[in-house]
Amino acid sequence: DGMSVSVGNHLLNSTRELPDVARSLQAKGKTILLVTVDGEWAGVLAAEDTIREEVPAALQQIRELGISRITLLTGDHDAVGSALASKLGIDYQADLLPDDKIEVVKEYQKRGHTVVMIGDGVNDAPAIAQADVGIAMGVAGTPVAIEAAHIALMRDDWMLVPDVLRTARRTMGIVKGNLGFTVLYNVTGLTLAAFGFLPPALAAAAQAIPDLGIMGNSSRLLRQGGKPRTSDHNVDSIDRKPAPTADTFS
Repeated sequence: DGMSVSVGNHLLNSTRELPDVARSLQAKGKTILLVTVDGEWAGVLAAEDTIREEVPAALQQIRELGISRITLLTGDHDAVGSALASKLGIDYQADLLPDDKIEVVKEYQKRGHTVVMIGDGVNDAPAIAQADVGIAMGVAGTPVAIEAAHIALMRDDWMLVPDVLRTARRTMGIVKGNLGFTVLYNVTGLTLAAFGFLPPALAAAAQAIPDLGIMGNSSRLLRQGGKPRTSDHNVDSIDRKPAPTADTFS
């Protein structure tokens, strides 16, 4: 009817104070979209992100692995970030654009931290690429996520994150064990050969033993290791859609 209708965040009409109903919804941890008609406030749409049921258990296992700090980086309003972070018992930074997330990662790296960035692989792709370890969550068939991340999780299941960390630690432990065994074996062999205790023919045959030992040790990674999962839900059945609410005001 010739009216101009706009929908956006709190920057949509930054010169005017937010309506009371909008502030009330934000204080409850809801993400709001404001509606203006001909430049005047007309309504607000509110959506709430529900925490996935496996997230608290996954974060607890991550803490048990010695991760010293967990921070939520979100583009949502500060009140929304605060509500989610308080439920999970973690730190947060809100009102972040993708470039802001990169700067946060860089700041942690400057402080000497090893940073693991977990995101959806789209908006978070730059920060994932900047991190020491980038993990893209639920990226089956998403080329940009696979390209940006060091690790791509093919399902939206947070229990995979502590699994990945445990697998990585087991892998590095076996790599270091293999290197130590190889160095010790070769130093011992060279010493015996130098003093004439190891004939050339026997020394040549003995060279196969480290290879067999390394392959046998590395094959232990084929077994499922680490702490058993505590969540056996069907991840495909979790409803991730926000429940919308709406209010109008004059």
